[in-house]
Amino acid sequence: MRRLSTQDQNFKQAFAELLAFETVSDPELLKTVDQIIADVRQHGDAHVLKLTQQFDRHPAHQFSDLELSQAQLKAAFEGLNHEVREALELAAGRIREFHQAQKQEGWTYVDALGNTLGQKVTPLDRVGIYVPGGLASYPSSVLMNALPAQVAGVPEIIMVVPAPNGELNPLVLAAAYLAGVHRVFTVGGVQ
Repeated sequence: MRRLSTQDQNFKQAFAELLAFETVSDPELLKTVDQIIADVRQHGDAHVLKLTQQFDRHPAHQFSDLELSQAQLKAAFEGLNHEVREALELAAGRIREFHQAQKQEGWTYVDALGNTLGQKVTPLDRVGIYVPGGLASYPSSVLMNALPAQVAGVPEIIMVVPAPNGELNPLVLAAAYLAGVHRVFTVGGVQ
């Protein structure tokens, strides 16, 4: 194990090297990512489909094949074994309760000059969440991102999650159902 000490003469450089991700500073990678984003902006859903087929080896034939239905999310939730379902519901309840306590309401007052002043707190119209992993199970990422938006009153929550080879993680889908995610697309990566 490598140890660093703030007393070392080259600490700042060694620490920066430790934190540096090879890919973050790779100019070729950044150029590739920028090109993918530009191509998606120019060619839209058709290019997202093409890249998802390429990177995730997803068997979709058209973009609509990448969207999951609410029935699929519900089936994943209902298919959980009892203990897992209870644990997911407990976690969701605790997260929801925490964010409910955090929620702020708007307020107004009239100052001495007769002006009405205040703060209006409103939810965003739509939020997007990315859940990493594909076959890995990250239901906590779903709950911790979708539930605060739901509690805030966001009317549309859209989730994207990779589905390598078209395979889906039922626990992630169950969490999306439980958290009130409105739309789910099986898309990963930069696209």
